[in-house]
Amino acid sequence: MNDRTVAAGRPFDAVLVVSFGGPQGVDDIRPFLDNVLRGRRVSPERLAEVAHHYELFGGVSPITALTMAQARGLAARLAAYGPSLPVYVGMRNWRPFLAETLAEMSRAGVRRAVGFITAGHKSYSSCGQYKVNVADARRELAAQGLADVEVSFVGDWFAHEGLVLANAQRVAEALGRLPAEKRAGARVVFTAHSIPMSMARESRYVANLEATAGLVMERLGRTGHAVVFQSRSGRPEDPWLEPDVNDYLRAERAKGLEAAVVSPIGFVCDHVEVLYDLDHELRATCDAIGLTMTRARAVNDADPFIDLMADVVRGHYAAHAAHRRLPIVGTAPRVEGPPPRRPGG
Repeated sequence: MNDRTVAAGRPFDAVLVVSFGGPQGVDDIRPFLDNVLRGRRVSPERLAEVAHHYELFGGVSPITALTMAQARGLAARLAAYGPSLPVYVGMRNWRPFLAETLAEMSRAGVRRAVGFITAGHKSYSSCGQYKVNVADARRELAAQGLADVEVSFVGDWFAHEGLVLANAQRVAEALGRLPAEKRAGARVVFTAHSIPMSMARESRYVANLEATAGLVMERLGRTGHAVVFQSRSGRPEDPWLEPDVNDYLRAERAKGLEAAVVSPIGFVCDHVEVLYDLDHELRATCDAIGLTMTRARAVNDADPFIDLMADVVRGHYAAHAAHRRLPIVGTAPRVEGPPPRRPGG
């Protein structure tokens, strides 16, 4: 924090939105996957298979455009309601890389930033790894002779009203695309990225997911849902979270399930893992077993999710301001400002 910031009573100079990143063309696919898989032993056959997933979409993952849209929405909320802070985006695996973004921030005079990781359900791979990546990027600043940028991360938001409302809107829209006679009996199936069981035991990942799913169902006024997993990777002999969404729906179809809405609640963007695993692979599974299925969109840049981002950033800012007391409760504090936006249709 520089003297100007302290004197002005501003605890932060900017916001850093941290995301996974994705290729933006066919030529980016292999270098991007090299970054994703760094330090892991993956067979050439598996690498070619995953590369093909991206090739089906022209090598372009929507995650970059969607994360940028989220960041623009956040910046607009902060400009309108305060505190007015510049918003930067740094990616773990592709451009704009975290190290590049932090260097840009440092040169712009940013010394302390609010960090917002675009994953609400905590595990090492979903949140912890990104904090390590930010720390590594900060060390690169020192190696380049640049001033450090301290990053203070917001608290939990898996139960935030904005996340619940945005997902409820997406599920309701997907339910509306089912045949009218199948809507009442349709099961809502929430999916998230599978992680190794060893990692799951050391985190609140599953509990966070189940809490969000339960709140979404409460908002919808429905009962009967499941939390399942997708996008498993790693060695076949290593136990990962189950059931896989394909296996789950095959088994439930055999028991008589006629319709399902699949909601990627563990993701905040419709990126390639969502598009391929659900719209391509799971769609083929459902067609083969005769199960009627619609897929709810991820929250993307829905207004309630942008409201969530602004709310937790503003709360974090207020909690660290010199003239504010720290919040007593553990949930993200709310500060005075506009009410959350309601569904726009």
